[in-house]
Amino acid sequence: MAGKAATPGTAVLLVTANVGSLFDDPENLQKNWLREFYQVVHTHKPHFMALHCQEFGGKNYEASMSHVGKFVKELLSSDSMKEYNRARVYLDENYKSQEHFTALGSFYFLHESLKNIYQFDFKAKKYKKVTGKEIYSDTLESTPMLEKEKFPQDYFPECKWSRKGFIRTRWCIADCAFDLVNIHLFHDASNLVAWETSPSVYSGIRHKALGYVLDRIIDQRFEKVSYFLFGDFNFRLDSKSVVETLCTKATMQTVRAADTNEVVKLIFRESDNDRKVMLQLEKKLFDYVNQAAFRDNNGAALLEFDKELSVFKDRLYELDISFPPSYPYSEDARQGEQYMNTRCPAWCDRILMSPSAKELVLRSESEEKVVTYDHIGPNVCMGDHKPVFLAFRIMPGAGKPHARVHKCCVVQ
Repeated sequence: MAGKAATPGTAVLLVTANVGSLFDDPENLQKNWLREFYQVVHTHKPHFMALHCQEFGGKNYEASMSHVGKFVKELLSSDSMKEYNRARVYLDENYKSQEHFTALGSFYFLHESLKNIYQFDFKAKKYKKVTGKEIYSDTLESTPMLEKEKFPQDYFPECKWSRKGFIRTRWCIADCAFDLVNIHLFHDASNLVAWETSPSVYSGIRHKALGYVLDRIIDQRFEKVSYFLFGDFNFRLDSKSVVETLCTKATMQTVRAADTNEVVKLIFRESDNDRKVMLQLEKKLFDYVNQAAFRDNNGAALLEFDKELSVFKDRLYELDISFPPSYPYSEDARQGEQYMNTRCPAWCDRILMSPSAKELVLRSESEEKVVTYDHIGPNVCMGDHKPVFLAFRIMPGAGKPHARVHKCCVVQ
């Protein structure tokens, strides 16, 4: 049974996972990924669970369709999930639509012991009781139980066909209403461009897109409620500052293309020690001599360069990070702790919340030490991203001041 009898409240588990790698190499990666995911479910025994996936179906969705079906079926019918008798699955499978496709997948599981769970109908503007298991796919735009948008092409013109956007659902549990937003923001297209300025041009693009989402979910169309945003934010460390810190005593060599004179490589060498190469930087290469720097003490020394969220400090809150950068891990199934030399490791995968959601989470922390913010599969290959989760409890009476407003218990 979910939740310990001695612990009050409704146990909630929120998980974000960029799963693109799982569909590019399903035979080697999916089994391990699912095992680690089920272990977290078993440990925290949530009553309500949300799994937000990005890059669902991998880089070539059409070729991966059969693997997508197997993955969804496994999640819905596994022995590890047998106590979750209600579920909602929203998969953006409309891969032929350049205008709409986001490759997002949102899964919601409700434990059999959980009573009176309601989901918001954005078209009818009222809550509806959740029963049974339902899967929605292809054109999610016509589904009234969610809001979905893809970011405009001009947000990131370098990318001919971006799949970045968000899906929003709204739930009412124990008289607490809240939005859950699955989000995927823009990546760094070039390490060299990211290094040029502080903050980088890509950071500015993410700032704009995230601001758009926040404005959208608190606009005047619907009642304002607490919200959790969790997904692949693609937040990166401030590249210029990181390189300056890692290569304090190094000299830089610039390599240019012979035909265009464009910078194609930066080489940082130690001033002495036989001018040993410390770091090589290219468009898609970040090859640092000492990877342990990103893992030691869970990368804590690098957190000062994780600055992108500071712009939203009055609108978004995050628990303290105590796990190493979640990306880019090796996709070799034998290397669970190794980073790839493609990007500077960073905390891309995050769970963020509104000020009122923060109060909801920290209220349970003050009464029972039951809040955990961590990553999944620290020693196992989970693909190029490690999933990140937040476990907490909604305490009895937490939503009572708003119960009359939400009318959660009297709608159909």
